[in-house]
Amino acid sequence: MSDTLTDMGHDVHIVTYPTGQEDIRVRRAKVHRTAPFRPETNAKVGPSPEKFVLDFQLLRLLCKVIRRERVDLIHAHNYEGALVGVMAKWLTGRPLLYNAVNLMTDELAGYKFIRPAFLAHGLAHALDWFTPIFPNHITAVSPELRTWFIEHGVRPSKVDMVPAGIEPDLFDHPQPERFRQQYQLNGEPIVMYTGVLNAFQRVDYLLRAFAVALRDKPKAKLLVVSPLVSESLEAEQKRLADELGISRSIVWVSPHSLQDLPSYLALADVCVVPRPECPGHPVKLLNYMLAAKPVVSFAGGAKGVRHLHDAFIVPNHDYEALGRGIVTLLNDRALANELGTNARATVLAEFDWRQICRKIERIYDRLLGASAAPSARLAEPVASAAAER
Repeated sequence: MSDTLTDMGHDVHIVTYPTGQEDIRVRRAKVHRTAPFRPETNAKVGPSPEKFVLDFQLLRLLCKVIRRERVDLIHAHNYEGALVGVMAKWLTGRPLLYNAVNLMTDELAGYKFIRPAFLAHGLAHALDWFTPIFPNHITAVSPELRTWFIEHGVRPSKVDMVPAGIEPDLFDHPQPERFRQQYQLNGEPIVMYTGVLNAFQRVDYLLRAFAVALRDKPKAKLLVVSPLVSESLEAEQKRLADELGISRSIVWVSPHSLQDLPSYLALADVCVVPRPECPGHPVKLLNYMLAAKPVVSFAGGAKGVRHLHDAFIVPNHDYEALGRGIVTLLNDRALANELGTNARATVLAEFDWRQICRKIERIYDRLLGASAAPSARLAEPVASAAAER
């Protein structure tokens, strides 16, 4: 988003933490960090004690950048970015656009950072109520998230649906053969999940669905490909796989770089979105679509796609149906290829950053006045891990 906005003539400043993944690079926008850059090989998703200190540093740096660079507008991403942005708005008087990608009630307890769980749920509800009050405008990444805001008191004119986007050339040159050899994949049907293993992703449903699929496809392999190492979460899922008797049919991969993701996806015959409650937009779904892979998804995670047109969609929480969907696409390769082809066409037509950023620019026009928009200076506090959600 930032690089595309820069190409459109905006002066974009990203204000963020010192840590980051080296393979995810900002090419044209200007990056300001709270301390010298520290490469992070295993980014952590969710809250941490360190972030509480870093967020105060982020606020201080954001206000400094706003004043030094004469920033016109704050564009805040995710919850910590929004909370820091709210305080910066109060201190500097700049308008605030909040890019909402999720709800805390859907995720916070799943990080298991705040115990007992009822405290996490209470704080999550408070954050979901508090955060939307103060931004001048909100963009929500899915229709469901926009509807949630409106049903909880945000006036419709204050919130627009603006989805996440993709870079069309990301999957142009996959190299799957080295991973085929590395994991000794010899022509078996490959079912794939890519993403983190946190509880809200419902990897347990994925494993139960794969157990169903194995009844008809006993030679199939499930590749669980995560960008992050999480020994405790992986151990928990492996115990479930042992209980289901499917461990020998699963390959666990972690971590992987963004550069390697297209090569892993090129191995897949079917990709799965096992998350039923998802007010945001699963980035993994966009990646699957860009790689032209047939997707089986619960309805809650099937954002921007239609059943039997560019995805195979099943009722939420019905892991038996999820497993039968996997079998259907493994058996019917003509249907699978059609869904994959249509999925790539959909993502290129509707989720290209170049189109999405034109919608964002029109919001800037409304917040700043049309005369200021073509050369607007923007500060983007970014306070979320760069991991596939």
